[in-house]
Amino acid sequence: MRTPAPVVALLAATLAVGTAVPASATPADPPLSRAAQQFGRQSLPANDGWAAEGPGTTGGAAAAPDRVHVVRSRAELVAALGGDNATNAADATPKIVYVDGVIDGFERPDGTLLDCADLADPGYRLADYLAAYDPAVWGRVDPSGPLEAARVRSVANQTRQTQLNVGSNTTIIGLRGARLTGLTLMIDKVSNVIVRNLGFADARDCFPAWSPTDGDTGNWNSQYDQISVRRSEHVWVDHNTFTDGDNPDRAQPSYFGRPYQVHDGSLDVTHTASLVTASWNRFVGRDKLMLIGSSNTVGPDVGRLKVSLHHNLFDGDLQRLPRVRFGQVDVHENHYRLGGPGFEYALGVGVQSAIVAQHNFFTLTDDVDPADLIHDWGGTALTERGSWLRQGTGPAHPVDLLGAYNAAHDPDLGGDAGWTPTLRATPLLPTPLVPLVVGAWSGAGRLPL
Repeated sequence: MRTPAPVVALLAATLAVGTAVPASATPADPPLSRAAQQFGRQSLPANDGWAAEGPGTTGGAAAAPDRVHVVRSRAELVAALGGDNATNAADATPKIVYVDGVIDGFERPDGTLLDCADLADPGYRLADYLAAYDPAVWGRVDPSGPLEAARVRSVANQTRQTQLNVGSNTTIIGLRGARLTGLTLMIDKVSNVIVRNLGFADARDCFPAWSPTDGDTGNWNSQYDQISVRRSEHVWVDHNTFTDGDNPDRAQPSYFGRPYQVHDGSLDVTHTASLVTASWNRFVGRDKLMLIGSSNTVGPDVGRLKVSLHHNLFDGDLQRLPRVRFGQVDVHENHYRLGGPGFEYALGVGVQSAIVAQHNFFTLTDDVDPADLIHDWGGTALTERGSWLRQGTGPAHPVDLLGAYNAAHDPDLGGDAGWTPTLRATPLLPTPLVPLVVGAWSGAGRLPL
């Protein structure tokens, strides 16, 4: 069978590499393959989502030979990003960082691993915290006093250890099998960053906060995303895999009748960040996946939070795929494989959000009502076209998700988000091809490094 022209163009764009670079750009120890050198210097293709607007996103493509590093430990990663985690966000010198193997955010300089007890403030013990702030004892007001202060100090200890700051003009790219576990890449107040071909696992919070007024019965909330983009522009996140590793949320205990939540988002875009493209990633078995916009308050987020999500696989995730406030968000040609215990929704339509969802394919278990794939978080409209659905063992067929939502829920959402995407690098695939193409090419390890 002849491969359709859109697929050919798409695969060419996916595997395109930049202009060959001289061998002198490669560190002497260890040597990098020609493909690794080329992918390390690859820029975001023209028109490839919001991150391609204006000057586009080049990451560390202009890095001098002395700012190209291969790293195998947390200490080496911090050094390659600038040398001091406290100030690395200010290092705007172009740099390329290749990750080789597994790097653990809890790693000490000598290579041994810290645990949560090592990071806890002397005044904090979970057992004491649970006894003090049990709603039956404390009531439904926010925790305060010495124990909560000790928890906050413990969080500060963990932040210094596991939250790694990334500066402008940086490419972080994994060699085959590379994985970052137990850490957050913090992209805050910077511009022009590329993150590719990495596995992210278990960015756990050792000291979750009890929030008694969050929802009807309170919730445990954690601090750390796997990648957090804040107050930044021109960020490309491509061909990565995000999981909870061997520490899934379903294995956590319940306290005060609520799950003890130790994970936050996979890729959150908040605090006025904008011009982000997330492409060809796999998000597997995660709960709170992607928050775009962190507050309902009308203010500096208006006109920001412009994000493109394309050719990603959402596999067994529960919610926020994504949840959007304010932003113009282009969600196209993604495969959603959803259902089972705990599933809540896929597309969260928040305050002044403008989601355009086109040519997405939804594979659902029998227990998911297609009307529940959309959730109204205070929004008014959603553009949704070209969706297809396969449920259980049934046949694949086109589906009007917005119509299904409006038939089951009040008030209705409008069908026009008020804008038309123009930044797309290739023609839209026929939706029935999306699972095949996304399944073959998304996630870490698909780039030929």
